[in-house]
Amino acid sequence: MNWTNVENWTAHLHPDRWSGALIILALFIFLGLVLSRLIKHMIRMVVERDHDNRLDRMAIAFLSKVASAFVWIMILMFYAHMIPALDRLATALLASVSVASVVFGLAAQSTLSNFVAGFSLIFYRPFQLGDKLQINAPAGVETGIVEDVSLGYTILKTYDNRRVIISNSAISSTTMVNLSARELRTMAIIPISIGYDADIDKARSLILEVASGISQIEDIAGCPITTLNSSSVDFSLRVWCADSGIAAGAKNEVLEAVKKRFDAAGIEIPYSYQNVVIKELPEHAQATPPVTSTTTATCDLPPRSGPVNEGGIGF
Repeated sequence: MNWTNVENWTAHLHPDRWSGALIILALFIFLGLVLSRLIKHMIRMVVERDHDNRLDRMAIAFLSKVASAFVWIMILMFYAHMIPALDRLATALLASVSVASVVFGLAAQSTLSNFVAGFSLIFYRPFQLGDKLQINAPAGVETGIVEDVSLGYTILKTYDNRRVIISNSAISSTTMVNLSARELRTMAIIPISIGYDADIDKARSLILEVASGISQIEDIAGCPITTLNSSSVDFSLRVWCADSGIAAGAKNEVLEAVKKRFDAAGIEIPYSYQNVVIKELPEHAQATPPVTSTTTATCDLPPRSGPVNEGGIGF
């Protein structure tokens, strides 16, 4: 190989040529992948050494994504600066920065708001990874475990293994219930109805007896009558459980056990129904087809006496 061949080969690496631009792009992509994986590996090592859970896992995960995005932005900027064609394009764009900034701001308004809202969630920390949230979503109220907080979205994993993806701006501007707060003890309010003919004291005694026999219930707050409906008397059994998940299971057990005890004691739980009444027609009415007619009511008046005026009214 002589110097001429070497010069010809190195000429292909010049940034002004498309082959050189592609080779440099491949090198920069490789460098970006290496730096991103290095950052993730370092963060993983820090998390593994944190045995006391002093570090906020959600903040670490979010900041690792921010660091990775920053690496790729810097890679793109350096690459654009090395390629003359892209450098000239960047200079032209900077010359019209006022127009470009307006267009870019309008196009990326929602994206930037999600990004800023993500920093707000990390700074104020209304919840952490693994917390159980109850939040108003477009499809209704959703309850799930916080699985991930990315640069633009928060992901909840529901009890039926669905992934609910909510934008950071939406989740930071809505009202949410953190079911994994420091005070995990939860009160379950269980409505139970009986008929007006049932014995109230006996029904309450059976309800309290059922609740006291369920191991998931830690304490019974009471069982008052809350409503007198048109067809039922409504109790409200209030019990304390260790957390919201246990409270949901305890509610199901209470309802099933109360139904069985009420059936055994002859206490009716009201439910809506319809009575259909079929009247039997007389035999002659069944043989005669129905006839539709219009009846005109008449009234017999005594004959008029006296003169009659032109209008036909008698005096």
